[in-house]
Amino acid sequence: MMTPPLPMLTQERFRVSIVGYQNTLPFQFGLEQSDWARQYLEISKDIPSVCARKLLAGQVDLGLVPVAILPDLDEFHLNTSYCIGANGRVNTVSLLSQVPLDQITRVLLDYQSRSSVALVRVLARELWGIEPEWVQAEPGYERLIAGTTAGVVIGDRVFALAERFQHNFDLAHEWQKLTGLPFVFAAWVSRRPLPQAFVERFDQVIGLGLQQLDRVAERAANGPAHQRLLANYFKHDIDYLLDEPKRLAMKLFLEKLRQLHLPSPEKACCPA
Repeated sequence: MMTPPLPMLTQERFRVSIVGYQNTLPFQFGLEQSDWARQYLEISKDIPSVCARKLLAGQVDLGLVPVAILPDLDEFHLNTSYCIGANGRVNTVSLLSQVPLDQITRVLLDYQSRSSVALVRVLARELWGIEPEWVQAEPGYERLIAGTTAGVVIGDRVFALAERFQHNFDLAHEWQKLTGLPFVFAAWVSRRPLPQAFVERFDQVIGLGLQQLDRVAERAANGPAHQRLLANYFKHDIDYLLDEPKRLAMKLFLEKLRQLHLPSPEKACCPA
């Protein structure tokens, strides 16, 4: 695959794509509080598949992108000490179904996702031992999850949808059952080396919210109950540190993806 050229990194402003879900609110908090970010960054909030598409097309310099796209990059660089990860249940990445795993015949794959829809196929083959039909879904697919048709759903929608289904298979928890490792859904990735001074400053800025999770939850919440839910989600469900166990887990996941021979992003269905 041809690597699209990126602009010179001496540019005044850097283009950044960040996932616009609640799990990135601590990162967003730091970016919103920073005069440096306002001066040097052009930030877009996107769904994960669009973050991936922008980085692949060279439309951004840095993206919080699904790690499943890394094998499709000729060159990539992990930037910052942070990620969107989980060490056990994450509660916002699920396979939702009305029937047990062995009765599922068809799985709708969330159009907003790249890592999660790849992860579910790894789990199906190596942990669950099922071979359903895989269907790239389109907006509104959630209403089609019924009978023996299950669906991968990611992000904030899971909070509202999960209670409607008899079975909710948390994909991060299932991965931990398979491997004993945490999971990394998204990482800060560039296709070219970025200036070290920029990376260090960006790392400091996005880390600000992680030091003030209660404040981040308070600012974003719609009432006390929602505030408690968000604070618990930030502190216990999402694991933001890109530490050595997560790097090991990411390496193992990418090895398993290569064995699956999944289609490249250009062939996958990733509408905006």
